[in-house]
Amino acid sequence: MNTECVFDTHRVENQPPPLQDYDAWSTDLALVEAVAHEGGAWAESTLRDYGRLAGGELLALGFEANRNPPQLRSHDRFGHRVDQVEFHPSYHALLRTAIRFGVHAFGWRESSRPGAHVARAALSFLHHQAEAGTSCPLTMTYAALPVLQRSDAIRDAWQARAIAPDYDPNDRPATDKAGVTLGMGMTEKQGGSDVRANSTRAHPLGGDAYELVGHKWFFSAPMSDAFLVLAQAPQGLTCFLLPRWRPDGNRNAIRLMRLKDKLGNRANASSEVEFTSAWAQRVGDEGRGVATILEMVALTRLDCMLGSAAEMRRALVEALHHARHRSAFGKPLVQHALMRNVLADLALESEAATAFA
Repeated sequence: MNTECVFDTHRVENQPPPLQDYDAWSTDLALVEAVAHEGGAWAESTLRDYGRLAGGELLALGFEANRNPPQLRSHDRFGHRVDQVEFHPSYHALLRTAIRFGVHAFGWRESSRPGAHVARAALSFLHHQAEAGTSCPLTMTYAALPVLQRSDAIRDAWQARAIAPDYDPNDRPATDKAGVTLGMGMTEKQGGSDVRANSTRAHPLGGDAYELVGHKWFFSAPMSDAFLVLAQAPQGLTCFLLPRWRPDGNRNAIRLMRLKDKLGNRANASSEVEFTSAWAQRVGDEGRGVATILEMVALTRLDCMLGSAAEMRRALVEALHHARHRSAFGKPLVQHALMRNVLADLALESEAATAFA
């Protein structure tokens, strides 16, 4: 007699379902109240729409973008130098949606309305919960706008495109694009945070044009259309706008040496670069580079605080979801007194960070 024994060795039970398709705005009472308190309640319809995306479609794209990190392509198949970073389509989809909603520029687009930058901060807070890496180019673009104001020529050439709701990932001159992103590069091996020790040199070409020769140890979002960088000019450390393409239509001499191997923030590319007589425009006076770029740095630090608070909120949401669906000793974790104490502490810390940011 033939008998067949069937063993069910992998029945999944007592595991929470995936957290997906939740409303990251309406379920966050602390965020809703903080935005209203600081004068941004008039933008609630935009924030509500983006909150639904952040807890659904963008969340899924974020997982895809981090499972498929960017790849450096220094040369094409014929041996020509191209210095390009190839991203997964999900990375581009994240940025396209974020820029359409104004995560990078809502405060500047609506600058005549009180609370516009509060609403932009909330958009950044929501986006960061879906995917943190793309927050880097969004934040740098937002933060660069005040620095562009220091030069009439640079403002006129770049500002409208920098706040536009259009995302163009193609590697081509900014003059051929409806929208652009901006980055920055300050850190060098010999200086770290001590940017006055930077050794990159800026050689005057006449007017506000210079050629840069040197190296940057960290250069985030290297496929941005232009970058604010620091270099040593004849009168001292100076701020420059460094475009990916020269005004004559040729590719600028920004050489991508490698992409950094990182534990987190994998969807976004952080690179190491060399400038080999790269064309740049001076922003502000020679020798006043730190004072010039400091306004951008301050705004990026604001978004670092927003991002930290956003990650606390995201962690709390995951913890609550898990505790509601996971059982131990005959009842859900959320019904155990000690677990409720832990969750309450997390909630208090998250709400305090949200209000403070």
